[in-house]
Amino acid sequence: MKADASNEQRFIADVDAFEFIAHDVERMLHAMEDWLAQLTSDLHFSRLLCSGLKEQGALARQAQAINAELQKNLLTWPQQWASLEPAQALAETFDDKVLLLVFGKFNAGKSSLCNLIADRFAAHGKTVQYFYLDAGRIVETTECFKEGVTETTARLQGVRLAGKLVLVDTPGLHSITPENAALTQRFTDSADAVLWLTSSTSPGQVQELDELSRELHRNKPLLPVVTRSDVYDEDEIDGEIRKFLRNKTAQNRAEQEADVRTRAQEKLLTMGVSDDLLKAPVSISSYLSRAQGQTQAAMTDAGFERLYAALIDIAEPTLAYKRRKHAEVFLHHLEENVMGVLSRDVYSSLAELRLSSDAAAAMLAHQQENIADAVWRSVAPTLPALLDEHSSTRDVGAILDSLSQSLAESLSRAVDRQLDDYVIQTDSSLAKIHLDDDSNFDETAVGVDYQRLHAALAKAIREQVLRWSSNAADQCRASIRQLLARAAQLQNVLRAHETDLIDLKARLRSEFD
Repeated sequence: MKADASNEQRFIADVDAFEFIAHDVERMLHAMEDWLAQLTSDLHFSRLLCSGLKEQGALARQAQAINAELQKNLLTWPQQWASLEPAQALAETFDDKVLLLVFGKFNAGKSSLCNLIADRFAAHGKTVQYFYLDAGRIVETTECFKEGVTETTARLQGVRLAGKLVLVDTPGLHSITPENAALTQRFTDSADAVLWLTSSTSPGQVQELDELSRELHRNKPLLPVVTRSDVYDEDEIDGEIRKFLRNKTAQNRAEQEADVRTRAQEKLLTMGVSDDLLKAPVSISSYLSRAQGQTQAAMTDAGFERLYAALIDIAEPTLAYKRRKHAEVFLHHLEENVMGVLSRDVYSSLAELRLSSDAAAAMLAHQQENIADAVWRSVAPTLPALLDEHSSTRDVGAILDSLSQSLAESLSRAVDRQLDDYVIQTDSSLAKIHLDDDSNFDETAVGVDYQRLHAALAKAIREQVLRWSSNAADQCRASIRQLLARAAQLQNVLRAHETDLIDLKARLRSEFD
């Protein structure tokens, strides 16, 4: 290559020199498969347990909903990965070519740019072959892309250049026919880098990048191209004021490019995409380069020398992405469909479960007090009649048996009302009333006095009620603690695998860049 060669010549020479060396990413693919297998196993053994909680209870329902979400994900992941196989197969058919996705909204000048670059390749004696999609099939054609001020791209179309570079011009998603939708998505998934075209009349409409989310999260280089970088001016010719189109000034272009770059950086940040993918924007005017005969000077003034320099700059990261593409696709599946969904749904569900558990634990003191009060109010008023009934026989044992039975029944009812979400293990000894040996009926000159016995029985009832309600509340607290411990274990499992996946991504991109 001559020292004074243009960037256009250098770029075309670089395309000719593209080498598609097969890189063994199997080791990384196996590492990611192992990661997924271990995650699957760990999630199976980290399911939330609801010991001590009734199935219909609020906490148990929340826990089971989390378990159901985990199970649904485990079943969905293989199906989601299988759905990517057609895109993988298409990518393999282009293993010996670089695919540049030319993306932009209506009137961004995509067709004009693709046609112009194809013309320049043809001018250098390189092969040019156009194609388009029809009913899901790739159709070869001799016709270049239609251009116009109205939306002309209602189908995916592409052009092969020098047998090693493919420009893929996609319509907006609203324009894709149902027959072509699946194949269009496969082409975009298969792209190795993205040219984002944005018109200088409204540059940097970054909401357009949302449609590129899949590609950008797979770490594909992104080159913004500001198109239609020209403006009408006026001049007096033969006494008449005439309008003519000229290239925008270097300062005006630089200001627009800086604005587009800032907007794109901010947008990528909100999308969770590294702005390292973002290349410096360049401005071009396809119209003026053609109108002025595609001379070297015209191409330079229209910004194409800078565009070719940018294309040369992204060639190596594009080829690096292509070398690790199969692993990147699988990595993105793990990040988005596996870890991304778990992080989005399960983390929030675990947070809600913790809040509900804390609220339930805070309620237990109040519920314990309600149980004690309800049982006391139910049993204590029966004492006078019970003492009268047994005053003639002075059978304290019979009184204690009767009270114990009443106490057990009352406690059962109160617990069912207050702690209906929990499974309470009954300890019959806690409902058994006991008295000191000297607690008995007292004789007086005029009959039997049971005032001291009444006081002793009332005290014993109160103590047993408090013990029983405290024991029931403690069982509930233990069930909540166990549930929270399992929830923490599940969250730790997710965080550990999240960290491991980040490490795998770093290894992939460092080893194959």
